[in-house]
Amino acid sequence: MNTSPRQATPATRPLPAGARFLGPHTSPDPMTITLVLRRMGPAPTPAAWPQHPRWPRGEFGAHCGAAPADIERIRGHARTQGLVETGCEPHRRVLQFSGSVDALQRAFGVQLGRYQWPGLSGYVVGCDRPPTLPADVAPTVIAVLGLDNRPVAKPQFRRPLATPNQSYTPLQIGQLYNFPANTDGSGECVALIELGGGFSQADLTTYFTGLGIASPPTVTAVPVAGGKNSPGGDADAEVMLDIEVVGALAPGAAIAVYFTPNTDQGFYEAISQAAHDTTRKPSVISISWGGPEDNWSAAALAAMQSALEDAAALGVSVTVAAGDSGSSDGESDGQPHVDFPASSPYSLACGGTTLTASASAIGSEVVWNETASNEGATGGGVSTNYALPAWQQGSKVPQAANGFAGRGVPDVAGDADPLTGYQVRVDGQDQVIGGTSAVAPLWAALLARCNQSLGRAVGDVHAALYQIGESAFHDITRGDNGAYAAGTGWDACTGLGSPDGQKLLAALAAQATAAAGKGAAAKHPQA
Repeated sequence: MNTSPRQATPATRPLPAGARFLGPHTSPDPMTITLVLRRMGPAPTPAAWPQHPRWPRGEFGAHCGAAPADIERIRGHARTQGLVETGCEPHRRVLQFSGSVDALQRAFGVQLGRYQWPGLSGYVVGCDRPPTLPADVAPTVIAVLGLDNRPVAKPQFRRPLATPNQSYTPLQIGQLYNFPANTDGSGECVALIELGGGFSQADLTTYFTGLGIASPPTVTAVPVAGGKNSPGGDADAEVMLDIEVVGALAPGAAIAVYFTPNTDQGFYEAISQAAHDTTRKPSVISISWGGPEDNWSAAALAAMQSALEDAAALGVSVTVAAGDSGSSDGESDGQPHVDFPASSPYSLACGGTTLTASASAIGSEVVWNETASNEGATGGGVSTNYALPAWQQGSKVPQAANGFAGRGVPDVAGDADPLTGYQVRVDGQDQVIGGTSAVAPLWAALLARCNQSLGRAVGDVHAALYQIGESAFHDITRGDNGAYAAGTGWDACTGLGSPDGQKLLAALAAQATAAAGKGAAAKHPQA
């Protein structure tokens, strides 16, 4: 699979409406940067579940980490510029340095500036041009992160503006989607990536007790790049929604919440650290944050993509919210856009539906689109950066608006309409929340339960899901998200559809049995 961006992406991130350049950045405080290095060999190519061998986390670096010579070449340049090394993790291909503003500007040929940013007090630091490096060093570096700390993503949750038509506990959603019996995620770990906010253990205890969950999940906060569990703001709704959906539907799984700053450096570090975590060993990563694909710099896209590629190679599934602003993804140019990291071919992109239940069964399910009442709509469309993957070749993915044959988004779906939303508890208050932010943890919990039953992580599950097709999904055939309409089979609104968990597990188990049979036949061919 070609994982590099195929279309021109911004060299530096564009300014949104309301942002303003204030002047040069002249702070005396040092800054810490992250350099993401190239691999010492070819990129890992994760094969489809269930045949593929995986590098164990402890051995991955020896095959796919950074080359010692590359590390020394970068160190030499950093020393001549007065930078101080603060971290080196060859298995993740990461070098970290600290330096003054002047030293960093000299080392990377940039001018750092202060920017007023919409919705934020104070200022943020931005970079006026892509960093440059000497000719002998430049090929070794994928990205220099940390010179730009402008926010890169937003949480994909929606509070209803009107009174919900219907709302559900996560347990009720699990019943409607027929989550597999006799599973609770035991033995698995689900990682949540959070770019702000926090949780209260007291709230979680109250919530899970109220649902009748006798043994609530263990929730651990993991600080990354200066981030921390910091409740008290609007992003708490995202954090609590993620934890409560996973914790209710997979209470036997451990939950690790990786808190990181909302920057390209922080986002990259959180995904990379979760994928390579040898202590908690998550088998699923859930991400409910993102931003329009064309708002990312080329270097940030490349760095994030390399972290997601690592996760796939390590057998970790990554579920990502597809966005809550319809086919425009919140852009105002009249063109369709998709959200990243949902648009990565290594992300299981999760779209949204409007789900109505009748007598404990699904009464109707259509594409979530409440744009007319300002209640949001599911993201979905076609990437202008990532080429159509092999596993989507038969899905009739339309071309992007610019004619590019790109990766279609989303892959799967679930209830996301805030008017048919999830009953959760946030900062001491019971409330209803929707958005594709709920669908990523929903699918993370389902995959954790499948992993438990199968006795092995499904990892990069795209090829398996597209092979299984409609037999394990509720095909959503009504509605649109703006530029795209639902139809039979895959569509750019709800992907393959919402899950029938028991049928999905049975299909994955059948694939594993068939693969085992082929393997045995290959080892012992008939005479």
